[in-house]
Amino acid sequence: MLARARTIALLLPLALMAGALGSQYLGHLVPCEMCMWQRYPHYAAIVAAALAILLRRTPLSLPLTILAGLLILTSGVIGGFHAGVEYKWWPGPQHCTGLVHATGADFMKQLLAAPLIRCDEPQWTLAGISLAGFNFLISTLGGLTVLALCLKRR
Repeated sequence: MLARARTIALLLPLALMAGALGSQYLGHLVPCEMCMWQRYPHYAAIVAAALAILLRRTPLSLPLTILAGLLILTSGVIGGFHAGVEYKWWPGPQHCTGLVHATGADFMKQLLAAPLIRCDEPQWTLAGISLAGFNFLISTLGGLTVLALCLKRR
């Protein structure tokens, strides 16, 4: 079971990052700040899972695989929050959603500092689900699967 958990912990974030980078560089979708937040745990999960595979015959393999599962799950949670911002279920960070609450010179400073790509506007959807929504679904299920396989081993 641990070998399967390690494999999923490596291949899932690799596939998700290939999709994210492909949509950026081939599909010309520009990631917003919250999109980037979702990528960081995946990068770390790839490193943790690769180390777990390299160290598979050592006691470190299990904790590294668990760490990778938790990191994948973390990206899913961030994706869920981001999807909620896109669906207007809750507000997102003001600097990322174009919400400016100032007057005069402060208004102009905040307006000029606002990103061109807003976090509350999905650039692409399929069946009403944005990329952040798909990351939430896939990463949450994948992270929980990795963790369940690690626990099943015991």
